[in-house]
Order: sequence, then C-alpha cells, then structure tokens
Amino acid sequence: MKPKLDLQEFFNNCDPSRTLIFDNLLDRRYYIDFASVRGANVIDQLQRTITRLSPHKPTCQLFTGHIGCGKSTELRRLEAEVKRQGFHVVYFESTQDLDMADVDVTDIMLAITRQVSESLADVGIKLRPGYLGKLLNEIIDFLQTPIEVKAEAEISLPLKIAKITAKTKDSPNLRSKLRQYLEPQTNNILQWINEEVLELGKQELAKRGKKGLVVIVDNLDRVDPRARTTERSQPEYLFVDRGEQLRKLNCHLVYTIPLVLMFSNEVEALKNRLGGGVAPKVLPMVPVRFRNGREHQQGMAQLRQMVLARAFPTVEPEQRLNLIAEVFDNTATLDRLCSISGGHVRNLLGILYSCLQSQDPPISRECLEDAIRDYRESLVTAITNDEWELLQEVTRTQRVTGEANYQTLLRSLFVFEYHDKQGRWFAINPVLGETKEFQP
Repeated sequence: MKPKLDLQEFFNNCDPSRTLIFDNLLDRRYYIDFASVRGANVIDQLQRTITRLSPHKPTCQLFTGHIGCGKSTELRRLEAEVKRQGFHVVYFESTQDLDMADVDVTDIMLAITRQVSESLADVGIKLRPGYLGKLLNEIIDFLQTPIEVKAEAEISLPLKIAKITAKTKDSPNLRSKLRQYLEPQTNNILQWINEEVLELGKQELAKRGKKGLVVIVDNLDRVDPRARTTERSQPEYLFVDRGEQLRKLNCHLVYTIPLVLMFSNEVEALKNRLGGGVAPKVLPMVPVRFRNGREHQQGMAQLRQMVLARAFPTVEPEQRLNLIAEVFDNTATLDRLCSISGGHVRNLLGILYSCLQSQDPPISRECLEDAIRDYRESLVTAITNDEWELLQEVTRTQRVTGEANYQTLLRSLFVFEYHDKQGRWFAINPVLGETKEFQP
C-alpha cells in the first residue's frame, strides 16, 4: 500500500529554522549525509582528531561556513558520534547566553563554564569551586545583582553564572562594568576554570568510564562583524587577538567562527593563535553544478532525497523516488527546486515552506515559480550597481577575494561557496542568474 503524506508533519519538517537533533532517532530519519559531494568529510575529520588522534590531549578545532548551510545539524551529528565513542559532550548555542552584537572573551569563558557545570550536574557531578565560586560572589556584589545568597554551597555554579548572564545580557552598561572588573583577572579566571571545573570534571567523568570532555560552542559564527576599535573588527579581536586564551581551556573544544575571517588578512594569525597551526574547517554548499556548468548529478540526487525524506521518512531512499508525484506535480518541479537553491539547504527548505503555505501537495510548477520570484525580488532590491558588477566578476572568475567583497557578496547570500578536488570556487546565487542583468 502506498504511504500517505502527512501534510502537517511534512510542513513542520520543512521549517527552515529547525535544526535536526542527531541523538533523536526520529530526527535522524530526515538526515542526509552530503559529505561525499561537499568535497571533504569535515565532521569525520573533527571527530577523528578528538577520538582517534588525540583522545587524551585537549584539541581546539575551528568550524565555519555560510549561515544556513547546515552547520548546526552537522555539529549535532558530531555530538552524537563523539558520545558514541565514549566521550562526555557539551553542545550549546552561544546565542542562549551571549549578545552577539557585543561579546568579550570572558563572556565566552563564563558561558562555557556554565554549560559544562550544568551538563556535569545532569550526570550527578556537582562541583564545589573555590576561587571561582568566590569570584562569582564578588561579581554578584559588584553588580549589586539581586540574588539571594543564603550559603555558597546552596547556590550552584551554573545558577550563579546564569543569574549574572541574565542580568548583563540585556544591559550594555552592566556588561561594560563587569568586563572592567574581570579583564585584569582573565588569566586567573582561565586557570580557575581549568583547575576547578574542567580538570575536576574530567576526573569525575573518568571514574564513570568516560574518555574525556568535549565542548562544542555553536553560533559563535554569528558574532557581529562591527568594528571593535578603529583597526580591529569584533571577530578579529575575539578570535585572533584573544585566540590564545580561548584555546587554553583544558578540554576538547570545537568553536564555530565567522566565515568573514577566512577572507581577512588575519587568517594566518587566526590559524596559529586559536587553531594551533590548523586552518578552520569550512562547510560549503551542496553542489548542484560543476565549475563548467554541467549538472552535478550526485549533488542533485542527494537534495532530492533531502526533500523526499522530509515527506516520507520511513520509506527507503530508492522507494521514495516512486512517491515524487505525492509531493510535486512532476519530477521536473522537484529538480527545479533543488537546482534554484544552489545547494543552500535553508534556502531550499524556505522556498518549499513558502509553497506549502500557498497550496497542498502536489505542489505545482506555477506555485514554485511564484515562491522563487518572491525570493528573487527580496534579494534584488538590496543590490546596488557596484554590486551587480562584482557579481558579474564572480561569474567570470569564480573567485571572491578580500574581506570587503565577502561582506558584500557572501554574507548577503548573493554568492555561494563550493569545494572540489581543485579547491574552493564561487558561483552567484542561482536566483540572481535569472535576472535581466545576467541575460544575454
């Protein structure tokens, strides 16, 4: 009997803001592994470094890519794989604790400390820090934060940090005041976190049979690229100037970093200070075409599977292809959706989501073209004459160079990055390729 499409479930599964949780067996049914077409298996490299090459010595690895290309889903997969290898993993979204428009190194350190101590408490490891606990009490007094401190032992470390974070996240003045207080003590704070949280935590985890502690800090790539000083942007200040301190936290670390740093003159300094001599891993788009313009059949096949898996997660991949007519009026409409997305996963789901808002499946070609037109018009209205010339140049050279061009072209999703055996190459967002500016 032919499987029936559950419209509401399909609609929910196409939500472009949703991150698949790999530990969740239901979510795992929707996951498609694009590693074979993306040019390198980045997640396997990150995992192998931790679990096989350096399980006993802390590592610090950097991960980046376009917003919406699937980094969070891949990091969730890394989390599940490393757990399976016997490590305790702390994954968290830094946007929960930090204001991305205004971040300092001590903010990141406290966020990591809070998340690690909370995660350890969840498995029955309750820390009783000495100097760090006293520092937090001093901060509470310093900020005149209304926290009831009945007895130091009664209020947990993560709760203290959570209260401080909640108080300062929405107040630039309090954040500035706190940083002035903490900045001279940064190296001491780093030492206390290592000795009183990370080292003790690892010792207790070892007693429970765990091989080590891994911290995955997602969403730091969303740090605002605004100027920090007249000479330094906020990403350069955090990840280059202060990179050595962020690297010194004594556990396995995976940081997401802004893609703009890959186009900065500071990329080598970043690699050496925060990456320990190893360049960041970049997650590119799923290719829909080769450099020469020929269709990338394997990439397209996997994008089709991504869409169909959201509709029929319990059906075997080969059998899903027999169900295309349940979702689209014909195969050409599905191929048009995959191709026009340029392999940007969130954009593909966003266009599909818009179609489902307009009509029930099977989705017609007319409905799809309406959604594509709306998306194209939302992009075109932001493009200046100078930027059209830059886009023409990218089409000719398949290259993007310099931080300014990154900010103009990639951050705005006017241009996508792909990888192959020859290295990195760039192409304009396919929806822009259909504008009158690119017609012969």
